[in-house]
Amino acid sequence: MTKQVVAALILRGNDILCCQRTEHQALSLKWEFPGGKIESGETPAQALGRELEEELGIVAHVGREITQVLHTYQNGNSVNLHFYVVERYDKELQNRIFRDMRWVQRSELPSLDFLDADKELVQKLAAGELV
Repeated sequence: MTKQVVAALILRGNDILCCQRTEHQALSLKWEFPGGKIESGETPAQALGRELEEELGIVAHVGREITQVLHTYQNGNSVNLHFYVVERYDKELQNRIFRDMRWVQRSELPSLDFLDADKELVQKLAAGELV
């Protein structure tokens, strides 16, 4: 079964917020965009708002969906990622679950070791496409 997942491209000027998984998580120490699973009964935007509050302590103004990525990992798990733009949020960012968080210029995104499911999007963002 394909897991439905949402992720945020949180923008600050030309920078995008990137988060690093801890050594205790699956795919440890990989970089990703914040977000998580869509729970039963949630819209993707509601799920993203909940996840960003849980992970970062912010109240996000979820913008438009910019792309979807269907990815199957080598272990057979597949995810359907919905990426949304977040240009505004209330409250201060807090790192509640990640090993590291950093604002990264678009052109520098490919230098981080991102999850395989994010790599195509990372290349497009670095090239100035999408947002």
